[in-house]
Amino acid sequence: MNMANVEIALEIMGKGMGGIFVAIVVIMAAVMVLGKITGNRKDKEEE
Repeated sequence: MNMANVEIALEIMGKGMGGIFVAIVVIMAAVMVLGKITGNRKDKEEE
């Protein structure tokens, strides 16, 4: 096993994990913003 290949693989894996983390944060932020925009409305049917 060549250490240069391992370093390259770790770099690619790190970029992939970072991309997944960023995507999750963006989705969480979008959900929070939409939750604040729409608010907590209560319909008569829900009571």
